[in-house]
Amino acid sequence: MEPLDHHKGENPSILFFLWLTLVLIAILAIGLAWRQLIDRDAFEVIEKRQTERRILKPGPRGDIYDRRGRLLVGNRPHYSAVVYLDDLRPEFRSQYSKELKKARAEIEATYLTASPEARPQTPPLPNYYKLQWKARQEVIQKYLDQINAITGRNDRLTETRLIRHFNENLLLPLPLVRDLTPDQYARLVEQIPPPPNSPIQIHTDTARYYPYHELAAHLLGYVQNKNLAPDEFPSDGIKTFAFQKKVGRSGLEAFFNETLTGTTGSELWRVDPLGFQDTRLELQAPKQGQALNISIDIDLQRAAETTLGNRAGAAVAIDIRTGEILALASHPNYNQNHLSPFIPQKTFDAINEAGAWLNRALQLSYPPGSTFKILTAIAGMRNGSITLDTAHNCRGVYRVGNRIFRCHARNGHGSVQLTDAIEASCNVFFYAEGLDMGIDTLSTEAQRFGFHEKTGIEVPYETSRNIVPTKSWKREKIGSGWVPGDTANTSIGQGFLLATPLQMACFMASVARDETRTQPTILTRSTLNPKPIEHGGEPIGLNPRQRAHLWQGMEQVTGRQGTGRLVGIDNFRIAGKTGTADFRAHGKEVNLAWFIGFAPVEDPQIAVAIMVEGTEESHAYHGGSTAGPIAKDIFLEFIRQYPERAGRLPPP
Repeated sequence: MEPLDHHKGENPSILFFLWLTLVLIAILAIGLAWRQLIDRDAFEVIEKRQTERRILKPGPRGDIYDRRGRLLVGNRPHYSAVVYLDDLRPEFRSQYSKELKKARAEIEATYLTASPEARPQTPPLPNYYKLQWKARQEVIQKYLDQINAITGRNDRLTETRLIRHFNENLLLPLPLVRDLTPDQYARLVEQIPPPPNSPIQIHTDTARYYPYHELAAHLLGYVQNKNLAPDEFPSDGIKTFAFQKKVGRSGLEAFFNETLTGTTGSELWRVDPLGFQDTRLELQAPKQGQALNISIDIDLQRAAETTLGNRAGAAVAIDIRTGEILALASHPNYNQNHLSPFIPQKTFDAINEAGAWLNRALQLSYPPGSTFKILTAIAGMRNGSITLDTAHNCRGVYRVGNRIFRCHARNGHGSVQLTDAIEASCNVFFYAEGLDMGIDTLSTEAQRFGFHEKTGIEVPYETSRNIVPTKSWKREKIGSGWVPGDTANTSIGQGFLLATPLQMACFMASVARDETRTQPTILTRSTLNPKPIEHGGEPIGLNPRQRAHLWQGMEQVTGRQGTGRLVGIDNFRIAGKTGTADFRAHGKEVNLAWFIGFAPVEDPQIAVAIMVEGTEESHAYHGGSTAGPIAKDIFLEFIRQYPERAGRLPPP
């Protein structure tokens, strides 16, 4: 036998493992190729979700201007002293080490001094979670104390607020002090060294700014800070942080919120494994919202609010041709700058207690009193019950069944016709005419002028509590039948009848234009659309002589003997009607003072409605003496600002 072994050419076991290895390598290569070449997009998405973060920053809101281009609402810088938690990580670690050593020393001292019976077998461990947050709070409070020392403030940082910010807004700056005053801002900039010498930075945002303070507060409205809605976040799965946006809560800020809202900008950041910022990858700057030009004339607005003063009430001035609102005031009001950038609880409570949140020009409805006699007169003339020769003998009282209805003139007015009844505001004349025509005719005419509906102005929360009483309405709402006394009350604007000051202004504009409807608007219609405005009404239906008598009576109201004589202006013809209505408010029987009118009579341009609300039983307000002077100041300002429309152009 030969000493050397003889081997076969192939070993089946080796070949099997060789091929198996080759197959596995091929599978691995195909898998890697699939991952790298075919399925790379899916893995890039996963990587982006793990390593990238997005920050959204809403754009500034658009400005609001009056009809002459004067800024009514803008944006001011809102300065806050902030820190970024990423910048404080070394200090967090250092402070945590100190807190941990201190906690261990305390535990050890307690353990050694405890009796053998009470001592556990092993010393307890520190609460690492609490120590971590305590260390972070100590570090941040140190810088907050530094800010307080410079600014004279006394702000504190709660642990709850810190934890919430850390968990929800890690990439955003942590505000230590918000809304710095200009003096505080200047002192901080001067005394705090810039980064990297100090982690304190000044963050600049915007807050709403109202140059005219409380003027037109209810009309313009205010904003509140609000988190972005879920549908405003991108849906690509990247974790996103967002600054709060400003949302309109009332007035034009709310109605035109979409127009005024700016475009949201974004930043895309690469973050480290702990979620802190590393490198900014993308930047898309936010954009300001659209500007809004409204029909208000701030000079007319100031005239209305100055004369209204501290009394509760409302004043509306409207362009007769276009329906543009020239002034819309409501008192009590508030300084809108006190609500920006946020509403302090003390401020909210004070406004709430004063009843100043409500816009009395359109959110509350009132009995219009004797101003409604203009509509009663129109209804009677159209019905044929009032002719140019109709007269009634006013003795100061009028009997309706077993009830006595009084005129405000105790001894009566004697025999009066339509023009005299309007001038003197004779109740007896309109009692008689209201009963003659009946409630069906009266309510139908009121509905022709839209007293039962909202005006549809572009201001939110207009009340729908506009009541034109009818027989069916009383049966449904009150549960009793209609009686003649109800008709008598309605004919002089009392009883169940309710209207807003805005509706009364629209009514006056309609009468001046000889139409039944006026569509009010807060937008500058006259510059955007010079064509005649279609208000949606129809001709009132008075013949020229009837209309002349109606207007003559209204013009006599502001004459030397009329109830609205305090409204009169030399060489400026004003048609109007005063009213004083009984009203129950705040559990008290008070009265309302009204004046409605338009001018100049020869070419009507502006209509007004003034309502002053009594808040105490001792307030003996009257239409001519209380509401009239407010209307007069608006007319005077209109003459100053628009002499060509008031017929006051100087001779050539």
